[in-house]
Order: sequence, then C-alpha cells, then structure tokens
Amino acid sequence: MKRILLFVMTNLAVVVVLGIVANVLGLNRFMSAQGLDLGALLGFAALIGFGGAFISLLISKPMAKFSTGAKVINHSTDPTHAWIVNTVQQFANRAGIGMPEVAIYEGPPNAFATGAFKNSALVAVSTGLLQTMNREEVEAVIGHEVAHIANGDMVTMTLIQGVMNTFVVFISRVVGYVVDRVVLRNNSDHPGIGYYATTIVMDILLGILAAIIVAWFSRQREFRADAGAAQLMGRKQPMINALARLGNLDPGEMPKQLQSMGISSRRSGFMALLSSHPPMEERIRALQQQP
Repeated sequence: MKRILLFVMTNLAVVVVLGIVANVLGLNRFMSAQGLDLGALLGFAALIGFGGAFISLLISKPMAKFSTGAKVINHSTDPTHAWIVNTVQQFANRAGIGMPEVAIYEGPPNAFATGAFKNSALVAVSTGLLQTMNREEVEAVIGHEVAHIANGDMVTMTLIQGVMNTFVVFISRVVGYVVDRVVLRNNSDHPGIGYYATTIVMDILLGILAAIIVAWFSRQREFRADAGAAQLMGRKQPMINALARLGNLDPGEMPKQLQSMGISSRRSGFMALLSSHPPMEERIRALQQQP
C-alpha cells in the first residue's frame, strides 16, 4: 500500500513540477496566448502517462499467468514442486515479505517475478530452468526473483515508466502546438497537419529516449537483485554459478510485458541500450567484487 501511495504522490509531483517549470519559463503565458490550456494538457499527460502504467501493474499477475501458461503450484504434492515452494517460502521469510504465489511454465531457461503488491506477488520458473540447472543454481535464481519483490522493483519500474510517458506526451504536444501555431502560422480553431505530424515524430523520438532511460534503470535493478539473492542465500557463489550457466543458455523470447522481469534476456549491438538486463559478465564481475 505504501508503494501505491508513492505511485500516486509521484504522479502528482510530476504534474506539479511540469506546471512550475512552465510558469517559470513563461511557457504557460505564451501557450495560453496561443490558445493552448497547459493545465488541461498536464492532466491529460498524467492520465495517459501514469494511467496505462498503473493499469498494467494491477493486472500484471493474471496477464503473466495467461501469457506464459504458468500453473500455480503452492498446494501441489509433487516433490519438486514442494521443494520450489519451500525455497520461495524460506526466502520470503528472510526478506520480510508475504508468501508469493509460485508457478511453473513451459519454456526456455528463465524465471520472473511480478505483481502490484509486495505481499501478494508471483514467482515463476520455467521448465527449461529446472532441466538445465542444479538445485543450488535454481535456488539462487529464485532468490534473485524474491529480491526483486522485496526491493519493490515492479512498482518502481511502473513509476519510472509512468514519469517517462508523462513527459513524452506533454513535451511532444507542446512542441507540436508551437510548430503548428508559431512556425506554420495555423490560425484556425483546430490543430493542423503540422501539429499532428510533429506530435507523431516527437512521440517516436522521445519514446526511444524514454525507453533507453527505463532500460538503464532496469539494468541497475538487476545488479541489486543479484546482490539480494547472494544475501538471502548467505553466500554469492551460487548466484555467480547460476549467472555463468545462464550466460551459455538461450533464454528465449518472453512476452513483452515480462521481458524486464525475467532473470536474463537476449542482447546484441545497438539494442544493448534498450536491453533490460546487463551482460552476464558484468553481473558476475559485480558480484565477485561484493565484499
């Protein structure tokens, strides 16, 4: 609940900051003279920017189960399932969070955690992960996912994405309005082609920049979750071994909404800027340098 309150407060803070900056720079007076209501635009930007991110967060668990076909195993009597559930329980207790739902899904070696609330999250591991790793390595991966939950990473990522979305929507429309009214001198009562064309271009360019910023933050989050797994296990070598093994495996393509929540992802070339995960070598090196 505290993080949902943080979400709402951040939403309001972004709107207030944008409003203050617009007033300090005189943009509010200038745009009002041109017929643009910045207050209404701020509200629209916040609604679009945070609204979509917030809804995605709230439905993240059912969507994750649906998109991966994950089956909850909390009450399964299968010995392997019971071991996985018990491992999650132990780590959740150590991390001070409520017991998550635990699931298994068919797929290449990977795992993820998701959910809007720290005390009712979901941890899922793939059949490929269970088939290619030994138990200690699987436990390290589970510790990594529990650390994500304990760190509140799902809500934090939603906050970052919401802030970026709000800035993209607001700035692209302001620039579009300036181009349409000032540069192209459209004096009609309705926005012209200059507004729509500029807004689309700015949405794309600023959207790419926002995605790079969000991806950078996501990569920092992975380092913290790796360190969190080592702390939960009481030693770092199992996590190092798990990362080394994952580095030699193809994690496959996860559903788009879960890509940043997996234990690893594909990465190459320029797209490294948009990768949600750092290279395995960097993650291993960071863990090795931990005291």
